[in-house]
Amino acid sequence: MTDRPLVPDIISAADGQDVNAILRAAPSLARFAVAAWWRTTEWSLGVALNTGNRVFSAVVSGQSPAVVLSTFGTELRTSVRQVLGIGDQPSYPGVSVINRVLPVETPAPVADRPLKELGAELLLRSSDMTYDDELHPAYVRILGDLAPDEGRILRMLAVDGAQPSVDVRTSRPLNVATTLVAPGLTMIGAQAGVRHADRVPAYLNNLYRLGLIWFSREPVADRLRYQVLEAQPDVAAAMKDAGRGRTIRRSIELTPFGEDFCRTCLPLE
Repeated sequence: MTDRPLVPDIISAADGQDVNAILRAAPSLARFAVAAWWRTTEWSLGVALNTGNRVFSAVVSGQSPAVVLSTFGTELRTSVRQVLGIGDQPSYPGVSVINRVLPVETPAPVADRPLKELGAELLLRSSDMTYDDELHPAYVRILGDLAPDEGRILRMLAVDGAQPSVDVRTSRPLNVATTLVAPGLTMIGAQAGVRHADRVPAYLNNLYRLGLIWFSREPVADRLRYQVLEAQPDVAAAMKDAGRGRTIRRSIELTPFGEDFCRTCLPLE
């Protein structure tokens, strides 16, 4: 059996020189029509004007619809954008735009930049008299790291001041080899009106981690407040567990950084 040419040139076929070539190409053209319909439906556009003849020739020559669409996809989009009068898509640093031909360059993460370069930029901003540094740059991040109950605790500390706390320790002669039974017992959760009283130790640890409060060894000025605290059930239970236990009076208060944070970020009225 002799080999027959797959498909003659489409121009000759269009001129009527070989009608059978068009008939043999019909299945490929049908597959291409379905694939092209799907693509144009996805793009919500009708016709690609400038590349139609080239696409038709490529399909008749035996190329698959997927290859043809991949090859001429960019030209199809360009032609349609010209018809609609749409200019080039705007470029936004660090933002990927759908159907862009070229990849978008994103700025390198801070961790990938030399630390001395970052430090030099920091010092440069410090000498710039037009740079507005009225607010500490960490305040926004801190707000995202706070639970709602922690906001209540901060507001209470900002309005009412330092709060008493006690450590319960075992009692030994001359206070030698005493054991800590319960550290940092306080009424802060009840006074702030938190929803989850069992999370108060975790709340206080997080506020300390953020530099907003500190656990002072100094007691508050009003010693009567300790009498109220030491009469609470959890303190009484810890004293019972300690046997002949004793309390060490301490306090919890805002740091200067925490005070400024509360004045800046929280409604204290």
